Amino acid sequence: MNQLSDKTLELLKSSNEDIYLVGGAVRDYLLGKTTYDKDILVNNAEDFAKTFAEEHHATFIPLDTKNKIYRVVLDDKLNYIDITEPINKSLYDDLRRRDFTINAIAINLKNNEIIDINDGQKDLRHGIIRSISEKNIIDDPLRILRGYRFAATLGFEIEEETINQFQKHKNLITKPAVERINYEIMKLFQGKYTSKVLLECGDIIERLYPVFTDVKKVPPNTHHHLGLYEHSVETVNQIQLLYEASSPEIKAHLDRIDFGGFSRLAHLKFAGFFHDIGKYSTWTIEGDRHRFIKHDDVGAKMANDILKKSKFSKKQIDYITTMIKNHIYPSQVISAENVNEKCYMRYIRKSGDNAIDNIILAKADRLSAKGIAVSEKMINDNISGLDKLLNFYLEVKPKLKPIPKLLSGQDIMKIKNIKPSSQLGDIIDALKQEQIEGNVLTKDDAVRFVKEYKV
Repeated sequence: MNQLSDKTLELLKSSNEDIYLVGGAVRDYLLGKTTYDKDILVNNAEDFAKTFAEEHHATFIPLDTKNKIYRVVLDDKLNYIDITEPINKSLYDDLRRRDFTINAIAINLKNNEIIDINDGQKDLRHGIIRSISEKNIIDDPLRILRGYRFAATLGFEIEEETINQFQKHKNLITKPAVERINYEIMKLFQGKYTSKVLLECGDIIERLYPVFTDVKKVPPNTHHHLGLYEHSVETVNQIQLLYEASSPEIKAHLDRIDFGGFSRLAHLKFAGFFHDIGKYSTWTIEGDRHRFIKHDDVGAKMANDILKKSKFSKKQIDYITTMIKNHIYPSQVISAENVNEKCYMRYIRKSGDNAIDNIILAKADRLSAKGIAVSEKMINDNISGLDKLLNFYLEVKPKLKPIPKLLSGQDIMKIKNIKPSSQLGDIIDALKQEQIEGNVLTKDDAVRFVKEYKV
């Protein structure tokens, strides 16, 4: 059991207590995966957690004192243990109250004995997600979303009776706290099989994000071979495929965890799923042409409201709405008349650290729309142009210098005779934009622009 001989478990094994490793750590061990977070069951959980933390210079964190759940973060700040007491002081009762059979396996750390009363190992071998009981789903409806999350991350199939339970109780899915829902949603979008799962759980998604009820009303058209919901899902699929085919440099960028506790890739796939939510409200038909004028702007504003209500962080909202608002922008850059390196550089300055992400989204969007009015040449030319823009960015990025600060806030307030205010922020943003466009190059240019700027 080599996976059970890591530092954390060796420390736990040295204890004289009866300790059972449970949940995801056992599942991942049996699948041959490494995990840094461990769940254990032990009697007198609080005393054990405090003593363990003190003995091993770890940090003790009470997570839920009412339900006797405690966390110990090891001194490496990477490994942590969630410690709780078995339900009714019974290991078997505890395992019967869990969500799915694959998560209801325990290992006795004293002798490495596997305790599996729900045939979880069999379901692991066959790639099956099976609920332990319908009551457990009702008790915590978030388990519906967790089931789809595990399907997205593990590539497992959800067993038919479990799907029936999900469908029967799907109206309960909005009852859990939005923070818990967000965590499961982002885990789902982190998975390799997100797009497959989104096709399977569309009605669950509609209950969480009702905007997709309207998205589903937009049918295929001459530019889109898929209905709008299916196009949105296919965009997610193409982002995943583009990521998998990317260079190590691009993968490393998309693997970064810059906000929200999840990778840029997870957030980009989420943005890809939402990128066309503005289309229904901007939908017009002219002959056989379906038009969605300014759907990018409208969609970004709609997403902003949805994500605020769902309590996503400001940085998550800024990233996702920026991706939606600019998902057409890279293709506009490469299709402009007399496109040159100055155009490329303007795009890079405007996009900043999101340049790669924005291009990947544009490519995925293009590859997901193959209506009868779209030729293979149109698609190939677009992808080729986007690749050229991406390669240009990768070449100039190491030599890219920040935009110089030509005037301070104090300078601007003195020139315009204003005090700190939203007006000052508007002028600073406008000045930066002019620098990006190449219209302001020197301090004299900046002073002239500020003087002439109409507040």
